[in-house]
Amino acid sequence: MMTNETLETLKTRRSCRAYKPDQITEAELAAVLEAGTYAPTAMGLQSPKIVVIQDEATRARLSRMNAAVMGREGSDPMYGAPTYLPVLADAHRPTAQQDGSLVMGNLMNAAASLGLGSCWINRAREMFATDEGKALLQAWGIEGDWEGVGFCILGYPAAEPKPAAPRKADYVVRV
Repeated sequence: MMTNETLETLKTRRSCRAYKPDQITEAELAAVLEAGTYAPTAMGLQSPKIVVIQDEATRARLSRMNAAVMGREGSDPMYGAPTYLPVLADAHRPTAQQDGSLVMGNLMNAAASLGLGSCWINRAREMFATDEGKALLQAWGIEGDWEGVGFCILGYPAAEPKPAAPRKADYVVRV
């Protein structure tokens, strides 16, 4: 079977749910962000936005909001990650969620290629649809109608990820 570094990264990337407290380097962050900006988007419009959150107070607020959506107040659905990258999509684009999802994939795969841990955290759509979420976007200078796609959380893994489960037999159907 054909293999290369990119294919190996895609096959070995796993969601990380335990992080060291150390912040990632600016060079690592820049590389991950650049990869996110090269995700394909419908008609090449580059409609999503990636927000960088590294300060403790904003991370705590977003973690609290996310836990509230789940009905699990007091938990940390962000697993102690030191960097959050919420991905937003232009609510007026019919491909908003698809475009943002491709950005999320690029962010996570780039992180894995650098030895960083990452995980897609859901509930961004619900969070940024609230008055509090809309106020945050406005405070961050993000104008217009945006919907959350997901949070790509990043950091140094605190533990080795589990190996991939075997792929199911009928994953691919040839016609």
